[in-house]
Amino acid sequence: MITVTKTFLPSIELYNSYLQRAWEKVWLTNRGELTLELEEKLKNYLEVSHLIITNNGTIPLQIALKLFGNGGEVITTPFSYIATSAAIIWENCQPIFVDIHPEYLTIDESKIEASITPKTTAILATHVFGNPCNVIAIENIAKKHNLKVIYDAAHCFGVKHNNKSVFNYGDISTCSFHATKIFHTGEGGAMFCNDNKLFDKLFYSHNFGHNGPLDFHGLGINAKISELQSALGLAVFDNINTIFSERKKVVDFYNENLDFSNLKSLKIRENTEWNYSYYPVIFSSEEVLLTVENELQKENIFPRRYFYPSLNTVNYINGASMPVSESIASRILCLPLYVDLSISDLERIVSTINKFTC
Repeated sequence: MITVTKTFLPSIELYNSYLQRAWEKVWLTNRGELTLELEEKLKNYLEVSHLIITNNGTIPLQIALKLFGNGGEVITTPFSYIATSAAIIWENCQPIFVDIHPEYLTIDESKIEASITPKTTAILATHVFGNPCNVIAIENIAKKHNLKVIYDAAHCFGVKHNNKSVFNYGDISTCSFHATKIFHTGEGGAMFCNDNKLFDKLFYSHNFGHNGPLDFHGLGINAKISELQSALGLAVFDNINTIFSERKKVVDFYNENLDFSNLKSLKIRENTEWNYSYYPVIFSSEEVLLTVENELQKENIFPRRYFYPSLNTVNYINGASMPVSESIASRILCLPLYVDLSISDLERIVSTINKFTC
């Protein structure tokens, strides 16, 4: 069976070599030496100043919204994973959707200002499939209207834009280290910022608000990662160059062999070093997509309709109509992309798609 993704697993021997250190210390959580080592390696690799590893990729969004949402309206995208909008509602804020760019698939920055009201407190935008938003335009809008900017950068490990990490944009950026991601800790995530005072707030917010063992800075929650997860992250990190190079081979194969006469691919924003995180294709109609999906499944190949549905149509949200997002969501399919995907399997995938989109 060929699935849309497959978790990269380092050798069990390498994982155990890191795990042994936690066993020897008898220290399994509360920011042990493995977590601190992983944070330092990631800071250096990603070229960021402030990073906190967390136990999943959604809780950083919730912490950011707790700090910046203030129960107001949060401008966001309808084309993202459900966690983006769910976090807004969970933190007692209201998502205000702005439609997306038809090629980049990120929030259409030209439509943001029309949705700003006196109740607007923040912009929460998603870098879609590792493709950055128009961060400069969004920064200018936020400054003009005194708004905070949060980026859901779940797919962005290793992405650079304008020669710097995409995590360095916005007031807070977040990432997912879920098992399906390029870099992972099994389940995990991270949050990033550039401001020292904000970093202090993020830090105590992810650790119950603690100021030492007996005092508290303020309200917090438990977002800490365990040493078991950090051990896996360190073992995966040791293989990161191989992961990127192998994924690039799959992307290159699709680029060279898919017939794009009746098919569209993701347009990567200019001045971006992309990370080969996903390979979405956009069909001419939902009918063609469903036909291709069905034929692939007959071959035991399982792509994913991602992102689907457009979040403004989710039953507990019921947002305004978003024509571009709804159209793209109905016609987009993410193809299998992972390390060890063989050429013969890729040939089967491509031939099936080309046959039924011609």
